[in-house]
Amino acid sequence: MVVGELDPEDPEDVAAPLTVSGKPKPDKSAIREDVDEIVNDPLHLARRSPKRRRSSRSQYDSSVHEGSEKLIRERSIKSNRRDKFIQCIIHDDVDMAQLRKLAWNGVPSDLRAVAWPLLLGYLPLPASSRAPTLVRKRQEYLSLVELAFARNREGLDQQIWHQIEIDVPRTRPGVKLWMHGSTQRSLERILYVWAIRHPASGYVQGINDLVTPFFQVFLSAYIDSDPEEFDPSLLPENVLNAIEADSFWCLSRLLDGIQDNYIATQPGIHRSVKRMAELVARIDPPLSAHLESENVEFMQFAFRWMNCLLMREISVENTIRMWDTYLAEGPDAFSQFHLYVCSAFLVKWSKKLREMDFQGIIMFLQSLPTQGWGDHEIELLLSEAFVHYSTWHNAQSHFGK
Repeated sequence: MVVGELDPEDPEDVAAPLTVSGKPKPDKSAIREDVDEIVNDPLHLARRSPKRRRSSRSQYDSSVHEGSEKLIRERSIKSNRRDKFIQCIIHDDVDMAQLRKLAWNGVPSDLRAVAWPLLLGYLPLPASSRAPTLVRKRQEYLSLVELAFARNREGLDQQIWHQIEIDVPRTRPGVKLWMHGSTQRSLERILYVWAIRHPASGYVQGINDLVTPFFQVFLSAYIDSDPEEFDPSLLPENVLNAIEADSFWCLSRLLDGIQDNYIATQPGIHRSVKRMAELVARIDPPLSAHLESENVEFMQFAFRWMNCLLMREISVENTIRMWDTYLAEGPDAFSQFHLYVCSAFLVKWSKKLREMDFQGIIMFLQSLPTQGWGDHEIELLLSEAFVHYSTWHNAQSHFGK
């Protein structure tokens, strides 16, 4: 079965086949020649040579003196880390403790599409089971889509579908990847199938953001260009279907651990925001006191930080690096460790915030200056969060019951 390309304007096209017929075919040179091998064998990602994307970064590298000691050292460290990942991943039975230890400090970009599913438990640890599992799970997802859209638009839950139709075009505004029809149709299917499989929560705004890191990581495995600039409709149908299915199952795994955030009244988020306020009061008493004196309630800004896992505050690229560490921390990281990341994130701006009044604080926190952030800033944030986590996580008395 070919997963349908939905046309929101045409109810008869809700589950129509994917097609790019009638559209001009842009340059396909960014698609890797070994896509079929990658689809069929996840270990192919570990065996192949690391790819070099055609980007401004390569131009920058060429301008740096090749004999630079610092450059040689950095490349050597990256190469050694990548080798350790490969040795771990290609093992007949992956050592999860070792993989988590390696992933905490970041996963090489060309290995994420195999490392993340292992860390999430979507891919089994024994190497011999991985390819058959992917075939089965991808087919299962296609069957779920076929069943969900069997009666076209009339057969859909109209309330859920209406909200998804509103939110999908708003996902990552201005980023070309998420403006393409093929990407939006994939996102619609992922969200709708997840929602009807989880009636206790259904679809909640914010879940659409959580799909984007997975989709970009899996898309990156098949192309040699920036995924945010790529049109997925150029990919072979089986490849796009695999990206969509893998994104769905990984999203499902992630949400299994934070479903309290999305059920009626969203108790998980309210609990996390309350705990965050209590934690910040201990980490940075002057900031906490200032926010209280200005009548700033944590729910006014931290609700979004919990609901969207900070994805509205930082780029998808930053989020992907952050999720390397979250996945390494284990299944509770997206609720437990994230609380400490949010606290460290707020405290980072403490000096500025303590000089602002209510309006200034709210406006600043709604548009934080993180546009230029890269891995370095994310890693500093994660390190600060880990210090707080180590200090406070087992001191349960600092959280109200």
